Amino acid sequence: MAARFAFFSANKWWAKQAQLAAVATGAAACSLGARKTSLPSHADSRKHEPSVKADSASNLKPYHIATWQSGETGLVEERKVNRHLNPMAVAWPSMNFLNPEELVMGHIIKNDSKMSSRRAELHDGCVRGNACMDIYFNPEEVKAAIVTCGGLCPGLNSIIREVTNCLWHQYGVKSIVGMTGGYNGLSNPEEFAPIQLTVDNVRDIHMKGGSILKAGRGGFDAAKICDKLQMQGINMLFTVGGDGTQAAANLLYQEARKRNMPLSIVGVPKSIDNDILFFDKTFGFDSAVASASDVIRNGWVEATSCAQGVGIVKLMGRDAGFVAMHAALASTIVDLVMIPEVDIELADVMKHVDATLARKDFMVIAVAEGAGQKWVATGKTDSTGHTIYGDVGTYLKGAVNAHLKDKGGRSFYIDPSYIIRSVPIRPNDHIYCSRLARDAVHTAMRGYTGVCVGPIHNIIVVMPSKLIASGKRRVSIHSSAWQSCVQSCNMPRSLAGLSK
Repeated sequence: MAARFAFFSANKWWAKQAQLAAVATGAAACSLGARKTSLPSHADSRKHEPSVKADSASNLKPYHIATWQSGETGLVEERKVNRHLNPMAVAWPSMNFLNPEELVMGHIIKNDSKMSSRRAELHDGCVRGNACMDIYFNPEEVKAAIVTCGGLCPGLNSIIREVTNCLWHQYGVKSIVGMTGGYNGLSNPEEFAPIQLTVDNVRDIHMKGGSILKAGRGGFDAAKICDKLQMQGINMLFTVGGDGTQAAANLLYQEARKRNMPLSIVGVPKSIDNDILFFDKTFGFDSAVASASDVIRNGWVEATSCAQGVGIVKLMGRDAGFVAMHAALASTIVDLVMIPEVDIELADVMKHVDATLARKDFMVIAVAEGAGQKWVATGKTDSTGHTIYGDVGTYLKGAVNAHLKDKGGRSFYIDPSYIIRSVPIRPNDHIYCSRLARDAVHTAMRGYTGVCVGPIHNIIVVMPSKLIASGKRRVSIHSSAWQSCVQSCNMPRSLAGLSK
């Protein structure tokens, strides 16, 4: 009897779920139809709006598969061109979806004292990157791939995990592959075998650092990669990497566009140096800063445990000093921060060393790897054309030791460079990675290609990859962050760059 009752109850439950799904589908369809019938009046109102410039971040018509051959500029009318209903609208009928034309304004400060330095590309705003009711791709026809390129960074596995989970659980996409060895795996999958990704084999990968896909450099060939992707039936690609990776992704987008190959390419910018243009910050940066702050405390312990001790910590930052600056602000025990953006003289450094030791008998210096290169320049480049930097950390250690030799002082040098990039992701950083990964998937399902996702004013937006790849962000010496760092460290004007 109990078994029959359980069977009868289960049948009633499943029947009820079917009814609810039918109602939800009908409601969503009605809602969809209502929006499409109201569209013409909305479109008419656009005629009076100023046209979007070709270099504007909101000019996404060239970056949507339905409109990329039109030669038109402006916002994509997603309600017209995206013909599939988002399956989440059926699963959660009360879920909130974006208006696909929502814009995040790049310039939000009235009477801005720095307006002349603001990027013109953000003037018209940026399209939000979250989930919309209407999507371009039929999830049943999606085969997705993800690739991690360049060096390691905390959070790579979090991105891989959350892209997989979002595709699998929210869109029902079960054909997901991880391409190994960076772009090498895309151009030569026979040698760099791809990994089938499932919710089971990505479940706990965020607990460790690195990338299960073995991030790599080189191997890019746009035509060859497009050929290989077509052979494998892949129509959605997520590229995780820095400005070089996204520059290559933009070339791949151009090749796919030339072929009219319906391939969505969405980038998640990565840089442990936090030097990606436009976006608030990169994933993994907060975890790197937290680890760097811990190492700075070790340098402080060494310096305070010796008379006239100077702790020197070299941190990552080839062309931008964000890690050193933020680690100093987080630890509040640094007396001098040296970054690539500020050109200083060694004599001024030694004057500050003497003054600090006279005042409190110890000192802590945080130096970015790209600072002071005029003292240690190698004049060499690597195989990719990047400058090979000299070791400013060991140079500074020797210079301080020589300066303090007759005064009874000494330096203690710590270089944690590869430690801070290989650590597991911190909790808040993992949450951030999850936001980026999910919105990358939503952006791809909406039909965008040749774009990246990232935050502006802490809201995830969609931006053409060519803008992300157009340069590197650097610390502004007139920013509130750098000026706060100067004040926190009690640095003199000669070392702060503010006297110029």
